[in-house]
Amino acid sequence: MSAPLPVAKGIRPRVLVVMGVSGSGKTTIADGLKNTLGWPYEEGDTLHPKANVAKMASGTPLTDEDRWPWLEKCRDWIDENAATGGILTCSALKRVYRDFLRANGAELLFVYLKVPDFTLRQRLERRKGHYMPPSLLASQLEALEEPAADEPAIEVSVQHSPAEAVAHTIGALRARDGVV
Repeated sequence: MSAPLPVAKGIRPRVLVVMGVSGSGKTTIADGLKNTLGWPYEEGDTLHPKANVAKMASGTPLTDEDRWPWLEKCRDWIDENAATGGILTCSALKRVYRDFLRANGAELLFVYLKVPDFTLRQRLERRKGHYMPPSLLASQLEALEEPAADEPAIEVSVQHSPAEAVAHTIGALRARDGVV
């Protein structure tokens, strides 16, 4: 791995799982974190089996059974990047999913993107080229279990610009690692 970018100096490598429902800005924030930290990045949507993508594209919500093969691929990516650090987008809607992702002992920090429902709906209605239709937002919000206080997570309110959300996340990492 190349030398850390200046802003990343002193921040311990770990895997950041940028999580939240569809439309929360996972890809945008993860891309900003990748550009800021210089860590490997994986768009979790690309790890979905084709059957999952087809199911969501048809407007049918995924079940827990549908999600396990995808979560296994996500966990494999996490395990491969645990030593060097990395950034993965993954909805990680339920605690049981988050527990599964960290079951192999990799140091993870979930970056939970919290966005008001109204804003999510607006974003999804404007979004082009994504297989998940806005009609599935309700099922994701229903399944969502926000990270509990005992989970390794930070909450990022995505009310303002992506740059502010990235800066908030970097600040939280620096504070966790005692970087001044």
